[in-house]
Amino acid sequence: MALDGIVTRAIVHELQACIGGRINKIHQPAASDLVFHLRTQAGNKRLLLSANPTYPRVHFTEALFPNPLEAPMFCMLLRKHCEGGTIEAVAQVGMERIIHIDVRTRDELGDLSIKRIIIELMGRHSNIILVDPATGTQLDGIHHVTPAISGYRVVMPGFAYTAPPEQHKLDPLEVDRAAFLAAWQAAAAEGNGTGSGWLVGAFGGLSPLIAGEIYARAGVSGVAIEIGLNPEEAGRVWVAFDGLMQEVRDQKYTPMTGENAKGKSIFSAVRLTTAHGEIRTYPSISECMEDYYGDKALRDTVKQKTSDLLRFLQNERNKNLKKLTNLEQDLNEAEDAERYRIWGELLLPSLHAIRKGDASVELVNYYDEEQGMETIPLDPLLTPSENAQRYFKKYNKFKNSLAVIDEQMELAKGEITYLEGLLQQLNDATLSDIDEIREELTQQGYLRDRAKRGKKKKKTDRPTLHVYTSSEGIEIYVGKNNLQNEYVTNRLGKPNDTWLHTKDIPGSHVLIRSESYGDATLNEAAQLAAYFSQAKQSSSVPVDCTLIRHVRKPSGAKPGFVIYDHQRTLYVTPDEQLIKALPNTVKNG
Repeated sequence: MALDGIVTRAIVHELQACIGGRINKIHQPAASDLVFHLRTQAGNKRLLLSANPTYPRVHFTEALFPNPLEAPMFCMLLRKHCEGGTIEAVAQVGMERIIHIDVRTRDELGDLSIKRIIIELMGRHSNIILVDPATGTQLDGIHHVTPAISGYRVVMPGFAYTAPPEQHKLDPLEVDRAAFLAAWQAAAAEGNGTGSGWLVGAFGGLSPLIAGEIYARAGVSGVAIEIGLNPEEAGRVWVAFDGLMQEVRDQKYTPMTGENAKGKSIFSAVRLTTAHGEIRTYPSISECMEDYYGDKALRDTVKQKTSDLLRFLQNERNKNLKKLTNLEQDLNEAEDAERYRIWGELLLPSLHAIRKGDASVELVNYYDEEQGMETIPLDPLLTPSENAQRYFKKYNKFKNSLAVIDEQMELAKGEITYLEGLLQQLNDATLSDIDEIREELTQQGYLRDRAKRGKKKKKTDRPTLHVYTSSEGIEIYVGKNNLQNEYVTNRLGKPNDTWLHTKDIPGSHVLIRSESYGDATLNEAAQLAAYFSQAKQSSSVPVDCTLIRHVRKPSGAKPGFVIYDHQRTLYVTPDEQLIKALPNTVKNG
C-alpha cells in the first residue's frame, strides 16, 4: 500500500468534478466512515471519506453501505452544516495527505457561510474534522483527541484547529537539479545516503514505494544502493525523479495495482516498473482504490463486531462435537448390550461354581453354536448373584438408551450443521447482516436479549435483501443469513421461480425471480450460490437447482433449513471478478 502525497494529489484532481456539486445526503455507516451523496454536473456520485486507522482513504465509490437507523452525533452535525450545501473547493495542503473540502451553505439565519471538511489521511492518526474557516474553530471531529492523548493539539468542539506537525521537507514538484543534489549531499553527509530512503526523508509526499521506483527508473545498481550514490548516479536519479514528478505536475496518472518484490499487494497513482504479479490498470484513481481496498475495511469492521459471536459459535460447535464423540462412545458400548444379557444368563445357573472375590469366570457359552468357552469379568466386591444382576441392569440400561442415543446424535449433528452455517454466514456478513444473525440467535434462545428495558427495537418482518441483476437483466436474490434465507425462500419466491443452493455445503439460498431466463442467468445464480458458501475457495462446486415448489421447511426445523427434491446439479468454480461485475443493491427491510 502507498497512500502518499502523490496518490492524494491524484484524488484531489479527480475530486475537482465535485466542485459546484450539491450534497444531497450524508451517512455514517461505520465509526470512521462517511458517505456523501452528491449531485454533480457529471451525474449523481457517492463519495467515501474514511478515517479508518488501517485503511484511511477518500474516493468515489460504487459500493453500497448500510444506513444505520440512528445516525451518530458527528453525522448529525455534518447534516446540519453541510447537507444541501454546494462544494466550493477541493484542495490538498502542499504534498501532504491532507484534503480540504469547502462547502457553501446557509446558516440558521439564512446567511451564506462556508464550512471546511478537513480529511487527514495519516494512518492511525487519521481524522475528519469540521471547521469554521472564518474563526478557525472546530465544530467537531470524527475522532476526538483530548489533551490527555496529545499535548500538541486537541480535536474537540470549540477548540481552534491546529494542523498536524509540519515535517519541513522539500516540495518535490518545485525542486530543481541544484536543490535536489544539495539534498542528496546533505543526506550523504549525515550517513543517510544509502538506499532510496533519503528521498522519503528529504521530499514531502514520497513513499518508500515511489522512492524505490525512482531508483529503478534510474537503473542504479545494487552496489550503489548499499554504499551510496556517486555524482554520476545521483545525476541519473535526478533525471528519473524529475521525469516522475513531471507526470505528477501534469496530472498524468496511470492508476494501477500489483505486487511488490515480497508478494504484498500494492497500488499506485503512477506507473510502476517495479511492480510484479498481475498488473491491473484503471481509468481513475477511485476505481483503483476501490478495487485495491475492496471490502478490506468492511471485513475488519465486521471482524471486530463479530468477535464475540464468532467465539460463542465456535465454542458451541466444539461442545457439540465433543458431545457427538461421547455419544458415539456410548453407542459402541450400547451395541454390546446383547453380550451383557448373555453373560447374566450364563452366570445364573453357575452361581454355585463362583465365589465372592473372583475376578473372572470361564463358562461354556450355550448360545454359541460351537459351545465355546466364554471368559466373563466379575467384580470381586460383589456376590455371584449381584454380578449376574449387574449385567442384566447394564443390558436394560443400554437397550433403553439406544433410541435416546440415536436421537441425541441426530440433534447434535443438526446443531453442528446449523452452527457451521452461521459461521460461514459471518464470513460474508455485512454490518446489517450481523445484527440479523444476532437477532436470530436471540430468538432461538442462544443469546440473551441485550435490548434495554423500555427501549424496544423496531421490528420488521422483512430483513435486508441483497439483490443482484444478471447480465440478462433478471433479479437474483441472495440470502446471506438465515433470516434472509427464510424470507427469500419461504415468502418471496413464487412456485415457478428457481431456487439454488450448494449441495451438502453450508451456503446462501439464491432465488432467480423469473420463470424464464437464459443459461447466462442460471450460471450467474450458480456462481452466487457457490461464492457465498463454505466452498468459496474451491473449484467445481456442486450447486443444486430446483423450482421453489419443490422446496419446503420441515416442521420444527432450525431457521434456514429446508429439504428439496426434483433438483439437478451444476458444477461451477466461483469467479470473484464475475460476482463483483454484477450490478447489486441492498434493500433494507
